Amino acid sequence: MDDDPVARSVRMNTSISSRSIGEAPRVLVVDGSKVVRQLITRVLAAELPAAEVVGCATGEEAQRELQSGAFDFITVALRLPDMDGLELARYVRESAPQAYVPIVVVSGDVDDRLHRRALGEHVTDYFDKSLGFPALGAFIRGYVSPEASATGTVLYVEDSRVVALATRRMMERCGLTVRHVVSVEDAIALLEADRELGWVGADVVLTDVSLKGKLTGGDLLEHIRTEFGYGKGRLPVLVMTGDENPANQAALLKAGANDLVEKPVEESLLITKLLFQLRVAQHMRSLNDPST
Repeated sequence: MDDDPVARSVRMNTSISSRSIGEAPRVLVVDGSKVVRQLITRVLAAELPAAEVVGCATGEEAQRELQSGAFDFITVALRLPDMDGLELARYVRESAPQAYVPIVVVSGDVDDRLHRRALGEHVTDYFDKSLGFPALGAFIRGYVSPEASATGTVLYVEDSRVVALATRRMMERCGLTVRHVVSVEDAIALLEADRELGWVGADVVLTDVSLKGKLTGGDLLEHIRTEFGYGKGRLPVLVMTGDENPANQAALLKAGANDLVEKPVEESLLITKLLFQLRVAQHMRSLNDPST
Protein backbone atom coordinates (compact mmCIF):
# COMPACT_ATOMS: atom_id res chain seq x y z
CA MET A 1 0.00 0.00 0.00
CA ASP A 2 1.30 3.46 -0.91
CA ASP A 3 1.46 5.74 2.15
CA ASP A 4 3.25 8.59 0.37
CA PRO A 5 1.13 11.73 1.06
CA VAL A 6 2.34 13.38 -2.15
CA ALA A 7 1.25 10.42 -4.26
CA ARG A 8 -2.11 10.40 -2.51
CA SER A 9 -2.53 14.12 -3.14
CA VAL A 10 -2.04 13.68 -6.88
CA ARG A 11 -4.69 10.96 -7.05
CA MET A 12 -7.15 12.91 -4.91
CA ASN A 13 -6.44 16.29 -6.48
CA THR A 14 -9.76 17.21 -8.03
CA SER A 15 -12.25 16.54 -5.29
CA ILE A 16 -10.84 17.82 -2.00
CA SER A 17 -11.27 21.40 -0.86
CA SER A 18 -11.41 23.01 2.56
CA ARG A 19 -14.01 25.50 1.40
CA SER A 20 -17.73 25.08 1.92
CA ILE A 21 -19.93 23.66 -0.82
CA GLY A 22 -21.63 26.46 -2.71
CA GLU A 23 -19.07 29.06 -1.68
CA ALA A 24 -17.57 31.14 -4.49
CA PRO A 25 -14.41 29.45 -5.82
CA ARG A 26 -10.99 31.05 -5.31
CA VAL A 27 -8.41 30.74 -8.06
CA LEU A 28 -4.72 31.57 -7.63
CA VAL A 29 -2.98 32.68 -10.84
CA VAL A 30 0.82 32.69 -10.63
CA ASP A 31 2.65 34.16 -13.61
CA GLY A 32 5.45 36.68 -13.95
CA SER A 33 3.63 38.43 -16.80
CA LYS A 34 1.08 41.03 -15.72
CA VAL A 35 -0.56 40.74 -19.16
CA VAL A 36 -1.04 36.99 -18.77
CA ARG A 37 -2.49 37.40 -15.28
CA GLN A 38 -4.94 40.00 -16.60
CA LEU A 39 -5.95 37.78 -19.52
CA ILE A 40 -6.64 34.79 -17.27
CA THR A 41 -8.58 36.98 -14.83
CA ARG A 42 -10.66 38.36 -17.70
CA VAL A 43 -11.63 34.97 -19.11
CA LEU A 44 -12.45 33.66 -15.64
CA ALA A 45 -14.72 36.64 -15.07
CA ALA A 46 -16.69 35.43 -18.11
CA GLU A 47 -16.58 31.72 -17.31
CA LEU A 48 -16.94 31.95 -13.50
CA PRO A 49 -18.39 35.39 -12.65
CA ALA A 50 -18.55 34.59 -8.93
CA ALA A 51 -14.96 33.43 -8.67
CA GLU A 52 -12.37 35.36 -6.70
CA VAL A 53 -9.12 35.50 -8.68
CA VAL A 54 -5.88 36.29 -6.87
CA GLY A 55 -2.85 37.09 -9.04
CA CYS A 56 0.77 36.67 -8.01
CA ALA A 57 3.89 37.61 -9.98
CA THR A 58 6.35 35.46 -8.03
CA GLY A 59 6.52 32.18 -6.19
CA GLU A 60 7.21 33.98 -2.93
CA GLU A 61 4.00 36.03 -3.27
CA ALA A 62 2.08 32.86 -4.02
CA GLN A 63 3.47 31.12 -0.94
CA ARG A 64 2.25 33.98 1.27
CA GLU A 65 -1.23 33.79 -0.28
CA LEU A 66 -1.34 30.03 0.18
CA GLN A 67 -0.52 30.36 3.87
CA SER A 68 -3.24 32.97 4.39
CA GLY A 69 -6.22 31.12 2.88
CA ALA A 70 -7.57 28.17 0.90
CA PHE A 71 -7.86 28.02 -2.88
CA ASP A 72 -9.91 25.77 -5.15
CA PHE A 73 -7.54 25.92 -8.11
CA ILE A 74 -4.00 27.10 -8.93
CA THR A 75 -2.50 27.96 -12.31
CA VAL A 76 1.26 28.38 -12.48
CA ALA A 77 3.73 29.27 -15.22
CA LEU A 78 6.72 26.98 -15.67
CA ARG A 79 9.10 29.91 -15.34
CA LEU A 80 8.66 32.44 -12.53
CA PRO A 81 11.00 35.36 -11.72
CA ASP A 82 12.22 33.74 -8.51
CA MET A 83 11.70 30.00 -8.98
CA ASP A 84 10.55 27.25 -11.31
CA GLY A 85 6.80 26.69 -11.36
CA LEU A 86 7.35 23.06 -10.46
CA GLU A 87 9.16 24.18 -7.31
CA LEU A 88 6.05 26.08 -6.27
CA ALA A 89 3.92 23.00 -6.98
CA ARG A 90 6.18 20.96 -4.72
CA TYR A 91 5.81 23.60 -2.00
CA VAL A 92 2.01 23.31 -2.20
CA ARG A 93 2.10 19.54 -1.83
CA GLU A 94 4.63 19.49 0.99
CA SER A 95 4.09 22.73 2.92
CA ALA A 96 0.82 24.47 2.14
CA PRO A 97 -2.19 23.90 4.45
CA GLN A 98 -4.26 22.72 1.46
CA ALA A 99 -2.17 20.00 -0.14
CA TYR A 100 -4.83 18.56 -2.44
CA VAL A 101 -5.73 21.65 -4.48
CA PRO A 102 -5.55 21.08 -8.27
CA ILE A 103 -2.41 22.64 -9.77
CA VAL A 104 -2.29 23.21 -13.52
CA VAL A 105 0.79 24.32 -15.41
CA VAL A 106 0.00 26.97 -18.03
CA SER A 107 2.81 27.31 -20.56
CA GLY A 108 3.69 27.63 -24.22
CA ASP A 109 6.32 24.88 -24.04
CA VAL A 110 4.38 22.41 -21.94
CA ASP A 111 4.07 19.98 -24.85
CA ASP A 112 7.80 19.24 -24.91
CA ARG A 113 7.94 18.63 -21.15
CA LEU A 114 4.78 16.54 -21.37
CA HIS A 115 6.29 14.28 -24.01
CA ARG A 116 9.39 13.91 -21.85
CA ARG A 117 7.15 13.27 -18.82
CA ALA A 118 9.08 16.06 -17.10
CA LEU A 119 6.22 17.93 -15.43
CA GLY A 120 6.75 16.18 -12.13
CA GLU A 121 4.52 14.32 -9.70
CA HIS A 122 3.22 17.44 -7.93
CA VAL A 123 1.31 18.83 -10.94
CA THR A 124 -2.31 17.83 -11.46
CA ASP A 125 -2.59 18.73 -15.13
CA TYR A 126 -1.26 20.97 -17.85
CA PHE A 127 -2.61 23.50 -20.34
CA ASP A 128 -0.98 24.58 -23.60
CA LYS A 129 -1.28 28.34 -24.22
CA SER A 130 -1.62 27.68 -27.95
CA LEU A 131 -5.20 26.58 -27.32
CA GLY A 132 -6.06 30.14 -26.27
CA PHE A 133 -7.06 31.72 -22.98
CA PRO A 134 -10.84 31.34 -23.55
CA ALA A 135 -10.23 27.57 -23.65
CA LEU A 136 -8.28 27.88 -20.39
CA GLY A 137 -11.29 29.54 -18.76
CA ALA A 138 -13.50 26.63 -19.80
CA PHE A 139 -10.83 24.21 -18.59
CA ILE A 140 -10.73 25.76 -15.12
CA ARG A 141 -14.51 25.86 -14.96
CA GLY A 142 -14.53 22.12 -15.52
CA TYR A 143 -12.51 21.65 -12.34
CA VAL A 144 -14.08 24.13 -9.93
CA SER A 145 -17.64 24.26 -11.28
CA PRO A 146 -18.34 21.10 -13.31
CA GLU A 147 -21.33 21.13 -15.60
CA ALA A 148 -24.45 19.33 -14.43
CA SER A 149 -25.01 18.04 -17.94
CA ALA A 150 -23.05 17.84 -21.16
CA THR A 151 -23.60 16.71 -24.73
CA GLY A 152 -21.38 14.50 -26.79
CA THR A 153 -20.74 10.90 -27.77
CA VAL A 154 -17.90 8.87 -26.28
CA LEU A 155 -16.59 5.73 -27.95
CA TYR A 156 -15.50 3.74 -24.91
CA VAL A 157 -13.23 0.69 -25.32
CA GLU A 158 -12.95 -1.50 -22.21
CA ASP A 159 -13.05 -5.29 -21.88
CA SER A 160 -13.73 -5.50 -18.13
CA ARG A 161 -17.47 -5.55 -17.48
CA VAL A 162 -17.06 -4.33 -13.91
CA VAL A 163 -14.83 -1.40 -14.87
CA ALA A 164 -16.95 -0.59 -17.91
CA LEU A 165 -20.18 -0.48 -15.91
CA ALA A 166 -18.75 1.88 -13.29
CA THR A 167 -17.01 4.17 -15.80
CA ARG A 168 -19.97 4.26 -18.13
CA ARG A 169 -22.20 5.39 -15.27
CA MET A 170 -19.73 8.20 -14.51
CA MET A 171 -20.02 9.48 -18.07
CA GLU A 172 -23.76 9.04 -18.42
CA ARG A 173 -24.40 10.85 -15.16
CA CYS A 174 -23.19 14.09 -16.74
CA GLY A 175 -25.24 13.58 -19.91
CA LEU A 176 -22.70 12.00 -22.25
CA THR A 177 -23.80 9.31 -24.70
CA VAL A 178 -21.58 6.23 -24.45
CA ARG A 179 -20.95 3.70 -27.23
CA HIS A 180 -19.19 0.84 -25.47
CA VAL A 181 -17.22 -1.90 -27.21
CA VAL A 182 -14.92 -4.51 -25.68
CA SER A 183 -12.09 -4.66 -28.24
CA VAL A 184 -10.07 -2.52 -30.60
CA GLU A 185 -11.28 -4.65 -33.48
CA ASP A 186 -14.89 -3.75 -32.61
CA ALA A 187 -13.99 -0.07 -32.26
CA ILE A 188 -12.32 0.03 -35.68
CA ALA A 189 -15.27 -1.73 -37.28
CA LEU A 190 -17.66 0.81 -35.73
CA LEU A 191 -15.55 3.76 -36.88
CA GLU A 192 -15.26 2.33 -40.40
CA ALA A 193 -19.01 1.80 -40.65
CA ASP A 194 -19.74 5.32 -39.47
CA ARG A 195 -17.17 6.81 -41.84
CA GLU A 196 -19.08 5.22 -44.70
CA LEU A 197 -22.15 7.07 -43.43
CA GLY A 198 -20.28 10.38 -43.33
CA TRP A 199 -19.74 10.60 -39.56
CA VAL A 200 -16.58 10.22 -37.51
CA GLY A 201 -18.37 7.89 -35.09
CA ALA A 202 -17.85 9.77 -31.83
CA ASP A 203 -16.87 13.12 -30.40
CA VAL A 204 -14.11 11.60 -28.27
CA VAL A 205 -12.55 8.16 -27.77
CA LEU A 206 -11.78 6.76 -24.32
CA THR A 207 -9.78 3.55 -24.46
CA ASP A 208 -7.88 1.28 -22.12
CA VAL A 209 -4.39 0.20 -23.19
CA SER A 210 -4.53 -3.52 -22.42
CA LEU A 211 -7.51 -5.21 -24.07
CA LYS A 212 -8.62 -8.64 -25.18
CA GLY A 213 -7.78 -9.50 -28.75
CA LYS A 214 -4.63 -8.95 -30.78
CA LEU A 215 -4.78 -5.16 -30.77
CA THR A 216 -4.09 -2.74 -27.92
CA GLY A 217 -5.31 0.75 -27.15
CA GLY A 218 -2.04 1.97 -28.66
CA ASP A 219 -2.93 0.19 -31.89
CA LEU A 220 -6.32 1.88 -31.90
CA LEU A 221 -4.66 5.26 -31.40
CA GLU A 222 -2.31 4.62 -34.32
CA HIS A 223 -5.20 3.47 -36.52
CA ILE A 224 -7.23 6.60 -35.74
CA ARG A 225 -4.33 8.95 -36.43
CA THR A 226 -2.87 7.22 -39.52
CA GLU A 227 -5.43 4.95 -41.20
CA PHE A 228 -8.42 7.19 -40.60
CA GLY A 229 -6.38 10.38 -40.64
CA TYR A 230 -8.31 11.94 -37.75
CA GLY A 231 -6.21 14.57 -35.97
CA LYS A 232 -6.38 15.48 -32.29
CA GLY A 233 -8.99 18.17 -32.94
CA ARG A 234 -11.17 16.01 -35.20
CA LEU A 235 -11.30 13.00 -32.85
CA PRO A 236 -9.68 13.43 -29.42
CA VAL A 237 -8.39 10.24 -27.82
CA LEU A 238 -7.99 9.78 -24.06
CA VAL A 239 -6.01 6.70 -23.05
CA MET A 240 -6.53 5.02 -19.68
CA THR A 241 -3.46 3.32 -18.28
CA GLY A 242 -2.22 1.82 -15.06
CA ASP A 243 1.34 1.82 -16.38
CA GLU A 244 3.36 4.39 -14.43
CA ASN A 245 6.43 4.00 -16.65
CA PRO A 246 7.20 7.52 -17.97
CA ALA A 247 8.66 6.16 -21.23
CA ASN A 248 5.50 4.19 -22.01
CA GLN A 249 3.29 7.16 -21.15
CA ALA A 250 5.42 9.43 -23.34
CA ALA A 251 5.12 6.98 -26.24
CA LEU A 252 1.31 7.17 -26.10
CA LEU A 253 1.40 10.97 -26.15
CA LYS A 254 3.88 11.04 -29.01
CA ALA A 255 1.65 8.62 -30.92
CA GLY A 256 -1.19 11.14 -30.78
CA ALA A 257 -3.07 10.70 -27.51
CA ASN A 258 -4.64 13.98 -26.42
CA ASP A 259 -4.20 13.05 -22.78
CA LEU A 260 -3.81 10.16 -20.35
CA VAL A 261 -6.09 9.08 -17.51
CA GLU A 262 -4.35 7.06 -14.84
CA LYS A 263 -6.05 4.00 -13.37
CA PRO A 264 -7.75 3.49 -11.03
CA VAL A 265 -9.96 6.19 -12.52
CA GLU A 266 -10.93 9.16 -10.35
CA GLU A 267 -14.37 10.32 -11.53
CA SER A 268 -13.91 14.08 -11.23
CA LEU A 269 -10.62 14.02 -13.11
CA LEU A 270 -11.95 11.75 -15.87
CA ILE A 271 -15.05 13.88 -16.49
CA THR A 272 -13.05 17.11 -16.42
CA LYS A 273 -10.62 15.78 -19.02
CA LEU A 274 -13.42 14.40 -21.22
CA LEU A 275 -15.45 17.62 -21.17
CA PHE A 276 -12.36 19.70 -21.83
CA GLN A 277 -11.43 17.63 -24.90
CA LEU A 278 -15.02 17.87 -26.12
CA ARG A 279 -15.00 21.66 -25.79
CA VAL A 280 -11.65 22.02 -27.55
CA ALA A 281 -12.74 19.72 -30.40
CA GLN A 282 -15.98 21.65 -30.83
CA HIS A 283 -14.00 24.90 -30.89
CA MET A 284 -11.59 23.52 -33.51
CA ARG A 285 -14.43 22.28 -35.71
CA SER A 286 -16.17 25.66 -35.50
CA LEU A 287 -12.98 27.34 -36.72
CA ASN A 288 -12.73 24.95 -39.66
CA ASP A 289 -16.43 25.12 -40.43
CA PRO A 290 -18.14 28.29 -39.13
CA SER A 291 -21.56 26.85 -39.99
CA THR A 292 -21.21 24.14 -37.31
